[in-house]
Amino acid sequence: MKIGILGSGDVGQVLGAGFIKYGHEVKIGSRTPQQEKLQAWVKKNGNKASTGTFAEAAGFGEMIILATLGSGTQEAIKLAGPKNFAGKVILDTTNPLDFSKGVPPTLYLGHSSSLGEEIQKWLPQAKVVKAFNIVGNAHMVNPQFPGGPPDMFICGNDEPAKLKVTQILQEFGWPVIDIGGIEGSRYLEPLAMVWILHGFKTNTWNHAFKLLKK
Repeated sequence: MKIGILGSGDVGQVLGAGFIKYGHEVKIGSRTPQQEKLQAWVKKNGNKASTGTFAEAAGFGEMIILATLGSGTQEAIKLAGPKNFAGKVILDTTNPLDFSKGVPPTLYLGHSSSLGEEIQKWLPQAKVVKAFNIVGNAHMVNPQFPGGPPDMFICGNDEPAKLKVTQILQEFGWPVIDIGGIEGSRYLEPLAMVWILHGFKTNTWNHAFKLLKK
């Protein structure tokens, strides 16, 4: 499958390498696709890796990954061209984090809406699925923990789209918990804050969530 990634930071690069590891082709979109760190990423990941503008990455991808900062997501979508998202599965990794008052950040959306819901409104013809927002990039692909693999919680309105994302997550080594429609982002984005606050309190980032069942 062809994967377009919007966002050239650590999340985009780690997920891009993960997709390539499992045989997919990846184009990372950026405002500056020729920047040194992206060219190094392409060199490291071989002929299935490429870079381009936001619009080129969105047009390339059969599935599109949003790996932008929350505050930059709407602008990235505008630059990519909303028509390039129509009919596609959009895997949304974003969180609406506000760093204006320092760290740890706070959420600038929550309770009555979420960034996942806003993205679905901006892209009404796309199939948005929230995933990967509750763990650090170091553990996004093939997570290894002493207690076994953690769980990834997802949500979205389109069942076939969630099935596609579930297949990707399972490929990457994640059991999946589907919590329902995209409005579930109102709870997954604050769950990311639990992950973040624990990280700042303990100065460790090697943690993830597991749903225990009986």
